[in-house]
Amino acid sequence: MVFSSIPFLFYFLPVVLVLYFISPRSLKNGVLFLSSLFFYAWGEPFYVLIMIFSTIVDYTHGIFIEKFLNHSKKKKACLILISSIMINLALLCFFKYSDFFILNLNKAMGWDITPLQLPLPIGISFYTFQTMSYSIDVYRGDVKAQKNIISFGAYVALFPQLIAGPIVRYQTIAHQLDERKETMDAFAQGALRFIHGLGKKVLLANTIGLLWDTISAMNPLSLPVITAWIGLLAFAFQIYFDFSGYSDMAIGLGQMLGFSFPENFNYPYISQSITEFWRRWHISLGTWFREYVYIPLGGNRKGAARTIVNISIVWLLTGFWHGAAWNFILWGIYFGVLLVIEKQFLLRILAQTPALLRHVYACFFILIGWCIFAFDDINQVWTYLKTLFGLNGNSYWDTQTLYFLSSYGLLLAIMVISSTPMPKLIGNTLWKEKRDTLAYGIATTIFMAIIFLLCVAFIINSSYNPFMYFRF
Repeated sequence: MVFSSIPFLFYFLPVVLVLYFISPRSLKNGVLFLSSLFFYAWGEPFYVLIMIFSTIVDYTHGIFIEKFLNHSKKKKACLILISSIMINLALLCFFKYSDFFILNLNKAMGWDITPLQLPLPIGISFYTFQTMSYSIDVYRGDVKAQKNIISFGAYVALFPQLIAGPIVRYQTIAHQLDERKETMDAFAQGALRFIHGLGKKVLLANTIGLLWDTISAMNPLSLPVITAWIGLLAFAFQIYFDFSGYSDMAIGLGQMLGFSFPENFNYPYISQSITEFWRRWHISLGTWFREYVYIPLGGNRKGAARTIVNISIVWLLTGFWHGAAWNFILWGIYFGVLLVIEKQFLLRILAQTPALLRHVYACFFILIGWCIFAFDDINQVWTYLKTLFGLNGNSYWDTQTLYFLSSYGLLLAIMVISSTPMPKLIGNTLWKEKRDTLAYGIATTIFMAIIFLLCVAFIINSSYNPFMYFRF
């Protein structure tokens, strides 16, 4: 079940909200836990057992870690932590990476092992990282072990951010699990945030995604250069509005239920360096790797050589986290190399460069990165990259290029503007002194109602409604 679907919008969500708000405080986490399991089981009826298993494993491990720490038995607590991490990673690797290793071993060793062809449990990369953060935080003493398994289960399975983030560390909402407060104002703000994300997903990401699907299906050897760049730009906007729209919906739903989730995007396409881009894109994943991998490895505290090694490890893992394919590993290495170069000397040069040139530099290398990300086949990546620079003997444009520009030019312009803070700044300027007025409330409600109705109409009339990050 996806957020941008009729069953979720008109059946699941209204029923859950009614049950949640009529339930006494002591039962609210139970309602969330059970409804979240139902939400997950809608698309993964068998794999919901994996989630329940993960919940039980990390709940019991957290209890034992804290118990041993309280009795000054740190070595035993460390062994329990290692057990928790190994079980979580074993589940993730088995379901997500087993066929990748089998196929590559077959190729390298001449073996003939049959791939398992297991369906990937939706969101396993997200909730695995969440549960690991809990065990680590308990071991560090950053949080107390959760004694109520229902409350812990609500954290693991919480449906707003279950299948595509943001990755919510346990310490972020530990207090909210037991003592949160729902208000009408927070509910209203959350509903507006949800509709805003729904609009980004349905009206923008889905629409521009059709353009990318059309261009990526064409023969890259005969694809005109400008058409190839239009397609890559379409993919860049699709993945941004798809994923950031989902994050907005997740944050909005959490707010409606009394939770405060961390932001996941901060206008990444206005960045003026790759370093800045990764501070603005998928913030919760970057924070997780920094807190649980980069800093424990030593961060930048042990000299330049060790810093380069640490960055390389983090970005190799970041690429592999995104998928069991060589293009994702190459994508991680690509950005890792760029970040190392920037950290060593390029950021100092960029600081002396005009802002426009810094922005062009960042956008160029971000787009090249999306080309690597978009194709699972490395040969396709290489062919499309050559097409972008006219190295396949292809023309620069043709009549179809003009058709794409005339048909999607306005939408691309809207997306360029919408990916910047400009609309928000304009809105704040126009309503600067009227935010607390009745007129502002009415105008906002009418505008969001129109967006919601347009989204519903698009959902009903179109069968194209993918969520790109579900495969991770």
